[in-house]
Parts: sequence; structure tokens; C-alpha cells
Amino acid sequence: MAERSSEGQAVDPRTAMPDVFISYASQDATVVNSIVENLETQGLRCWMAPRDVRPGTVYADAIVRAINEAKALVLALSAGAVASSHVGREVERAAAKKKQIIAFRIDSAPLSRELEYFLSNSQWIDVPTLGMHAALVQLNEAVGQDSAPSSQELVVGRHDGRARKRTAIAAAVVILVGVAVVLGLQYWSVSHQAAQPAAIATTDKSIAVLPFVDMSEKHDQEYFADGLSEELIDHLAHNAELKVIARTSSFAFKGKNEDMRSIASKLGVANLLEGSVRKAGGELRITAQLIRASDGVHLWSETYNRRLTDIFKVQDEISTMVAKELNAALNTIPAAGAHSGLNGTADIEAYNLLLRGKYFYDRGDKDDNAKAVDFYRQALKLDPHYALAWAMLAKVYTWQAYSGELAAAEGEAESRDAVQRALAIDPNCAEAYYARGNLFRIPGDWTAATSDYERAAALDPHGEVGDRAQANILILKGAMSGRYDDIMDWEHRYLERNPLDMATLVDLAWYQQSAGRLEESAANSRKLLELNPAYASAQAQYAVTLLLMGKNTEALAAAEKESDDASKLAALACIHWAMGRRAESDSALNSLERGFAHRNEYLIAAAHAYRGEADTAFTWLDHAYQRSKGSLQDLRVDPLFRTLQNDPRFDVLLRKLKLME
Repeated sequence: MAERSSEGQAVDPRTAMPDVFISYASQDATVVNSIVENLETQGLRCWMAPRDVRPGTVYADAIVRAINEAKALVLALSAGAVASSHVGREVERAAAKKKQIIAFRIDSAPLSRELEYFLSNSQWIDVPTLGMHAALVQLNEAVGQDSAPSSQELVVGRHDGRARKRTAIAAAVVILVGVAVVLGLQYWSVSHQAAQPAAIATTDKSIAVLPFVDMSEKHDQEYFADGLSEELIDHLAHNAELKVIARTSSFAFKGKNEDMRSIASKLGVANLLEGSVRKAGGELRITAQLIRASDGVHLWSETYNRRLTDIFKVQDEISTMVAKELNAALNTIPAAGAHSGLNGTADIEAYNLLLRGKYFYDRGDKDDNAKAVDFYRQALKLDPHYALAWAMLAKVYTWQAYSGELAAAEGEAESRDAVQRALAIDPNCAEAYYARGNLFRIPGDWTAATSDYERAAALDPHGEVGDRAQANILILKGAMSGRYDDIMDWEHRYLERNPLDMATLVDLAWYQQSAGRLEESAANSRKLLELNPAYASAQAQYAVTLLLMGKNTEALAAAEKESDDASKLAALACIHWAMGRRAESDSALNSLERGFAHRNEYLIAAAHAYRGEADTAFTWLDHAYQRSKGSLQDLRVDPLFRTLQNDPRFDVLLRKLKLME
């Protein structure tokens, strides 16, 4: 929305004198956009490049002029900003002109000597200490001041880590900040040490592939339409010049009649690819359209009438045309094994059955897993040398063994056999190494699991399998080191490509909780619960975060909403204990032990540990150890077990688990 002058006329922010100059590193653009939106809602004119550089203007001249005219400079302070020579020059210019400088610190990166010199007398707002919500509120206050802050105000967050008392602000600001947290926090990385390539950050070269619609007469080809969409995502993701939204987030809009601009905004992309599939016998009609989300313009569209056997060729053609329209040539070659699922069989019906199996496996409940196994087995009857079908079969069996759908010994044996068959056929099958990594992880063989995940990540560096493998490598590294910084950084970056991935959000919230970053954990839990209030264990995890923050009443309210009974009872046992309600705590814990002991030994041990009942907690930890060492992966960092950390038995157990040197 355009700004307006006091006379009601539209004001062009590129020509009007700005109130605030925004200095930032390009990789922080997403969080900076939230900052700017927040300030501009308060009627403050912000100037930021490249948004406000007028066409034909010399870039450097425009920046110097804007700094000279602005009342204050807000610096988005991060590792990327510290490393940026452009940011350094902007801060130096503002200091020379005696402008108010407000450092909005979004990570804990150390300052360069140059920045330390120029910021020594500036106001600091420390996001990791305050949380994004409070920090944005404080920024509004600071920018709105007529004069520079007093020396007493300069210590905010930077020296003693304590926030000033918050002052009341207009309800509109509160609402805006809430929206910024809910819709934008997943893009904010606490550490920007691994900067994204400039081409990936280019908004014009960003795309989400929406699930293709099944237009077949019987509407029985949904699995095929989903498979085509997934393969297009995979094809495009191998182009390093494109930002491609991952499957989970793109598929969140499946079956929803939502405005294109709204979808693009939620996913953080400039372009959308949508289409339809009509399948009749061996004939296919595929329609694909590339849409610019800002104005709904169709940049490219095509209809393909082909034989089913040409499906792979059509996928390549669509991917190539999309990349060409976005001015990004598909000049990368997928790693070996990256497309082994499609090119690994000459039998189109086996491929169809594999797609059906994957469709049911992705849905994820008990009956669907059994259906997935059946379809994979049918595919293998048609083509016993279909390596990916063996690998995906192994993955289902491993999950069934872990979840209790099959006896552990049976599920593990079936999985091991399927993995061996897959690798005998295709030694470069990334999915097979990933499945075997999962298989090693259950009994707690972290070294072997990591080795297989590393192999899977190397074989599929840009695909979904590689992403999952890389995440697991960092998770196991964190479990063994006691620090989850690397996986938290990775997940922040991953959420840029998969902002609606609830599994990643719940994991990130837990790692933040374990690291004591409770405000951040709570914010990500709220984001997740906005997406799905019934997500299993999410309310309980949020409740524990609130408990650790000392917000017992809010924690109790969250725990009562939990849909998973075991997680709910474990959280209630801890919360009631903290509130001095021994009888209620005992009741919840007794119910947990009576009804959910099998496969929930870790939860029971955690509740006893929180209550200070060390002997009982160790008894339940031993039960968990005997059943599955992998279930104790997070023991070293779980805050509910802090009461046990000075007990000699705790170190003994960590060494048995190989989680401690």
C-alpha cells in the first residue's frame, strides 16, 4: 500500500525523505522485510536497497543520499552483516553524519573491530535475548524517539542480558508482530555463517510446484499426479540457480482453492507451477502452467499428449522449459542414484505400483504402511531388479519395526534383506543407504548410521533423500556432542525452502528447548500449532517449554490440548508437580505407566527425573535401553533429565550409549 502525505496524496518512498535507513546483508532479506513492514505500519518511512533505488540512479549515490537524509540507521546485525563491506561503509557513513544508529542484533556473531568501533555508542536490541516479538516492540520505541538514547538504555541485551520493562503500544502493532512471528520467524536464522548463494536468494528465480490435479474420468490417478509433481520438484531442485520449495510445503495446498498470491506469499516465492493429469489407458494428457504470482500472468503453458511410456521425457521437457522461462538453464547433472526410482525400471506398471506404494507410505498411518508394502511387493514381482522399490520397502519395514506395527526382530530382518537386495542391484541407490542408516539408528549404532547417511547425502545432494540424510547426520552429531547448533542452523535454512514442514518445525522447537533458547522454541511451537493444532506431541512439547519458562498455568492449558495421550500424561505429570499438586502428578504418571509403558519408557523416565526420583528414572531408562538404544538418542541434552546429570549412573549410561567420550 502506498504511503500518503498529510494532504492525502500518494508518496513515493524512493523520493520522499526517509525516517529510517535499513542496513543489512542480502541473506537476511526475509527477516529484514518483517522489520521494515513493522516500522512502516507505524507510519515511519524506511529506505532499503534495492527496493527504493530508482531506475537509472547510480546505486552508490542513492545509498549515500538516503543515509544523509534519514533520521536514523537500523542495522540488521548478523554474521552476514559483519562480513559485508557494504554494511561497514553504510554504518561508517551514518556515524560520520552523527545519525542515530540502532543495532538490531539477530544472531550472536562476534563483531569486527571496525563495527565494534562504530557501534560502541549505539543502541542495541538483542533478538536472541529478548525474542523476536519483544525486540520488534522495542525497535518501534527506539526509532520513534526524537533524540539519541541515554547511556542507561545502551546496555539492553548487550551487557546484562536483561530487557527493559515493556511499555504498552497500540493493538495494531501487537497484531502485526504476531503475524511476523507466525508467518516469518521460520526464515530467521540465529546464525548466518553459511551464507546462501546469491542466485538462490534472487526472488525472481524462486518457484513452488503445486500438486498436479487428477482430471482422469474415474479420478483414480491421484497417486500418479502426485508422483509427477514430486519428480518435477526434484528435477528443478538440482538447479543451483533456483530456489525450489520442497514437497511438504507445496503439498500443504493440495485440494485447497487458495489465491495464488496468498500461496506464493506463504511460501516465499515469485512463481508457481501448476497443472493437471488426465490418464486413460496408456495415454496421457498433461497440462502445465508457469504463473507469476504477483499479477497472475501466465509466463508459459503447454499441453502434452503422449504415451505413458514417455512420462520421463515429459518431466524433463517441463523442467527444462520452466528453468528457461526463469532464465536459469538446467545445466546441472543429477548425482548418481538421484533419479534411480524412475530410470531404474523398464516396466511402466512397476513404476506405477511404486508410485502407489509411495502415496500410501507418505500418508503414514498403520493401514497405509501395510498397503505401501503390498504395492512395493507387487512392483518387485514385475521387476525383481527394481532397486528403488527394494530400498523403499526397506524403509517401510524399518518404520514398522520402530513403531511396533511389526515385531522388532521381524521388521529389522525384512528391512535388512531388502536393503541388501537394493544395493546389490544398484550400489549408488541413495534411498537404500538412507534406509540402512535408519536401520542402524534403532539399536544405537550411531557411527554406522552416520556413515550411511553421509553416503546418501553425497549421492543425492539436492534431493529429498539427501536433505533427510543431511539432517540426520547433524542430529546424531548433536546427540554425541551435546550441542545442536549445527542442526538448528541447517533447519533454519531448510525452512526457507520448506516453510510449512511441520516435522522440521517441531524438531527445531525441541532443539531450541534443549539449548535453553526458550523464547525461540515457544515461537516455533506456536507457528506449528497455527498450522496444525492437533499435531502429535506438539502441544505437549510446547507445554514443557512454557514449564521451563516458569509459565505453569499456560503450560497446563497447552498440555490439556494434546492429542497424543502418552505425551499429554507425561507433560501433565511434570506440570502438576511444578505447581505443587502431588496427587494430580501421581495420577497422570500412574496412568502413563499403566496404559502406555511399552515404547514410552523414555517419557516415563523423564517425568520421574523431573520429579527428582532418580532411582525410578534409571529403572525406566534401563527398560528403554534394553528395548531400543536409539530411543535414548536425546538423553544427554534433554532438560527434563538435568536432575540426573550429577549422578554417576548418568555418565555410565551415556558411555554405554556411546554418547560420551
